[in-house]
Amino acid sequence: MDKLLITGKKDLKGFIDVHGSKNSSLPILVSSLLNTNTLTLSNIPDVDDTNNMIKLLKGYGAKINSNKNNLNINCENIKNISTDYDIVRKMRASVLILGPLLSRFGFCKISLPGGCAIGTRPIDIHLSGLSKLGVNFFVDRGFVVGEVSKSLLGNKIKLPFPSVGATENILMAAVLARGETIIQNAAKEPEILDLGNCLVSMGAKIEGLGTNKINIQGVNSLQKASHTVIPDRIVAGTFVILSAMLNSEIEVKKINSEHLTSLINVLKKMGVNLKISKNSIKIIPVKKLKSTKVITAPYPGFPTDLQAQLMALMSLVNGTSKIKETIFENRFMHVPELNRLGANIKLNKDIAIIQGNQKFNGAQVMASDLRASVSLVLAALCAKGKTTINRVYHLDRGYEKIEKYLEKIGAQIKRQKS
Repeated sequence: MDKLLITGKKDLKGFIDVHGSKNSSLPILVSSLLNTNTLTLSNIPDVDDTNNMIKLLKGYGAKINSNKNNLNINCENIKNISTDYDIVRKMRASVLILGPLLSRFGFCKISLPGGCAIGTRPIDIHLSGLSKLGVNFFVDRGFVVGEVSKSLLGNKIKLPFPSVGATENILMAAVLARGETIIQNAAKEPEILDLGNCLVSMGAKIEGLGTNKINIQGVNSLQKASHTVIPDRIVAGTFVILSAMLNSEIEVKKINSEHLTSLINVLKKMGVNLKISKNSIKIIPVKKLKSTKVITAPYPGFPTDLQAQLMALMSLVNGTSKIKETIFENRFMHVPELNRLGANIKLNKDIAIIQGNQKFNGAQVMASDLRASVSLVLAALCAKGKTTINRVYHLDRGYEKIEKYLEKIGAQIKRQKS
């Protein structure tokens, strides 16, 4: 397994461009299964999760031509087969193929999905919602099997929680269902809006994207289309937090700053000086930052995917900070590793208490999940001495060659192949 070797306390400055959104790309790639015409996609990030999704689509017979971050996908002659377990076990987003395949074939069999070990994250919300469109599900030896007697029928579906994945799955299934589907308590994340806009470009009839009530009028077929994926707001937020930790004049570019409002508000409370435009955020150095309290929440609340990174920043500022995690029950696995680097963080169930004014020092640490991995990178860049981060395959799932991006602003970071 690869390692990252990082020497901290370097003078970092310049700008970082942000790549396309992983969490948008995954459902948008899957949406191509609904269409018998070509879908052209731009700004797809070169990360392990998207590459695995592309392999999954090819396994179904999708014809995919790629040129850097651009893809042409044709799913006219796909086969409805069981999913490749070796791919599915690595990536939770594989469950998103349920909606499109059930819509197109009336049958789907997939292995129970994997991903980060940050909680149970059951798929029952997906199955319950799709069942209301007319799907019968059962589990057979580790596989989820879905069957539709005739065709999917539109219905009113109220989600018990604004699940991003369930909203995406139901949205895709409903596009070709007969009649009207209404998703209530729908997720409002920018990635939902991005998927919806891609579906609309293919001819889908959708209203209410970005709100908690989405209306879908089923259509008979979809058309040739093209779509550009939005910038990755979590990658953008990660680099903005790094800039605040380093107190360096670094500009994070090729972003949509409107997607980072909750982070911006938290950083401003902490005293971070931000120069904000529509497509970039620049950090202006300040003398002191202060502690704050944060509760993770579905969009537009503070994203759980930035919780670990913010915790690394909180370790350096004045005072005692608190983070309450409300989304995943096991998302503090980075805490022991940040403490190993010199943080002083204590846990009380779903609340992390972070003592500020700490100094990071280089050490051997272990990555446990995607966002935990990058919090260790941020801490290591601010640490005295050398840090080795082991098991960085987690990092590669969502950050495109992160060492190359950081080297451009002066970081001393090297990947060591195992």
